Amino acid sequence: MPMGRPALRIVFAGTPEFAAAALEAIAAAGHEIALVLTRVDKPAGRGRALHESAVKRLARERGFAIEQPRTLRDAAIQSRLRAVAADVMVVAAFGLILPAEVLAIPRHGCLNIHASLLPRWRGAAPIQRAIEAGDSETGITIMQMDEGLDTGPMLLVEREPIRGDDTGGSLHDRLATLGARAIVAALERLRAGTLRAQPQPADGACYANKLTRADASIDWTHAARRIVDRVRAFDPVPGATAVLERMPEAPIKVWAAAAAAGDESGHVSAAAPSLRPGTVLLAGPGRLVVACGDGAVELRELQRPGSRRLPAEAFLRGCPVEAGERFVMSPAT
Repeated sequence: MPMGRPALRIVFAGTPEFAAAALEAIAAAGHEIALVLTRVDKPAGRGRALHESAVKRLARERGFAIEQPRTLRDAAIQSRLRAVAADVMVVAAFGLILPAEVLAIPRHGCLNIHASLLPRWRGAAPIQRAIEAGDSETGITIMQMDEGLDTGPMLLVEREPIRGDDTGGSLHDRLATLGARAIVAALERLRAGTLRAQPQPADGACYANKLTRADASIDWTHAARRIVDRVRAFDPVPGATAVLERMPEAPIKVWAAAAAAGDESGHVSAAAPSLRPGTVLLAGPGRLVVACGDGAVELRELQRPGSRRLPAEAFLRGCPVEAGERFVMSPAT
């Protein structure tokens, strides 16, 4: 902490690992964590036992005061926030709406760590939607929160390329690290009086809708590149799924895929356009190739229910598939 500049008194609001990385960095920078807000514990796993969020675990280990409100519209939690008298609230993947009354409580308002280059991919799932859309770049935007959905003015922007082999998980981890560095830099500028806001660009806004189970199902009528990007985007959550027409009760997770190249005889490239999307073109040796909207996709890593991720060769030994079989989006298709 530079000499002569007092630490900021901070309320931190966040829930998953992405947010925990930021909380740890802010504390390490010497700021005072006066209160941590995180979501209520949720049941998870086969036993449905209650699990703490990553932010709660870190806050408990560090001895920070913790509140787990179900809403921030409640008068009691708003009174608690006023009593803290924070300089600023930092928000990262919290999961609750901040009403106007809460936004106005900290002396410098509320700063959000958002995992995209705003105004592109406002909303709940910016990391996955950027990969799914085939974007070549994303980043972190530190923004001053207002009552809109990620519409507030930008305070600091850091850019990050999306690599061709990135998954939702690998890009998440890099952006979590980048977001932690960015919020520490923004807080230092705030403390120094040099943090400046600028409005988001008027053009280019789009929304990263929350991920649902329906998103997971592979649509074989799509182009190969689009299918591959969706598989990458949804690893590890929610995972892309493929359903064999003869096994509708056992959806298969697809964890790695690539646009398929033809074999030495050109069989794949020649056959794909004449077959219905979802038709298996090759099923061995060691390859599983499926027709899609503009050619074919090779499924390289798969997982049956109750099993583990396997390369295609090992998967096919345990779950034989024959050329001519068909993958469908759901049992109804």
